[in-house]
Amino acid sequence: MAFTVLYNACVLYSQPLRDLLMHLASTDLFRARWSEQIHAEWMRAVLRDRPELADRLRRTRRLMDDAVPDCLVTGHEALAEHLDLPDPADVIVTRNLRDFPRDALDRYRIDAQHPDVFLRHVLDLEGACLAAIRSLRNAMNKPCMTAAEYLDLLARQELPETVAFLRQRIDIF
Repeated sequence: MAFTVLYNACVLYSQPLRDLLMHLASTDLFRARWSEQIHAEWMRAVLRDRPELADRLRRTRRLMDDAVPDCLVTGHEALAEHLDLPDPADVIVTRNLRDFPRDALDRYRIDAQHPDVFLRHVLDLEGACLAAIRSLRNAMNKPCMTAAEYLDLLARQELPETVAFLRQRIDIF
């Protein structure tokens, strides 16, 4: 794997984005990581809005941890405190870019990217990514989605570059 990616809690909150990121993690194009604290944060946010999902979220958490080998980051607290950042990583995928100041990241060669930018970069590794997205879409059975419907779902996740890229390749995913 070429690089390690830390999924920030804010990108795991939304089920469609979380599913997409998890399926891409299964491609072995990068090493996806998160921590117990990240799990707690995204789950707390979802439960604040949807308390009836508690059992489902515990299952989702377990499935995430089982799906990606060595996904849980431990022993990072001292590094995180030294960096004065919420989460350590090579690339941090986050919607909250302002929480990861460039000057603090640069000296450790860490990059923070919006999920749309990250996905667009990963999609440059086209074949495996398109296969993972196709697999995810085909696995969705409640409701089944056409490629166009799935792209509309991703558009609602504020991923315009990713959607534009995929629309050009709609016939192969």
